[in-house]
Amino acid sequence: MSLRNAVMATLLDGEASGYDLAKAFDASVANFWMCTPQQLYRELDRMEADGLVSARTVQQEKRPNKRLFSLTASGLEALAGFTEAEHKPTAIRDELLVAVMAADANAEAVKASLRERKQWAEAKIARYERLKAKLLGNRTEEEFLGEAERVGPYLTLLRGLSFERDNARWCARCLTVLERRGARLDAST
Repeated sequence: MSLRNAVMATLLDGEASGYDLAKAFDASVANFWMCTPQQLYRELDRMEADGLVSARTVQQEKRPNKRLFSLTASGLEALAGFTEAEHKPTAIRDELLVAVMAADANAEAVKASLRERKQWAEAKIARYERLKAKLLGNRTEEEFLGEAERVGPYLTLLRGLSFERDNARWCARCLTVLERRGARLDAST
């Protein structure tokens, strides 16, 4: 998947500035697609040149002018085409998994990395839960799914939550195993 597809999917919510898109990416899209603001702005320029988005400049007092981007008919058509394409499963490429595989070489360092990853996952879970509550408002999940104008962002948020919860559980399990093995090895020496 390219960054442009993630940008176009985000623009389904309506016109947005590059800054607004970067915030949206950080708040919701980051659970499945990461990019820097610089990458985002470069991609927006390419997308505009390719006719996938249009931009208009908004004059601002006391601040630099801003550009607001919106999907064009060509962009919407390209996004629809992307949704029809075959979407192959993602392969996991995670350096921490390699470190865990080599945990017997330096268990203490691996445990420190696992603790850090677990804390990171827990922080993301908390952030995603806040976003989920904001999206739902006073509605139940079923009410939201039946009434909301767009459910895609909510469904991807659920996947992000599931992913980070699983990361936290896996880290906790690895830490438990490594701690037990360390205690057993210490007792035998």
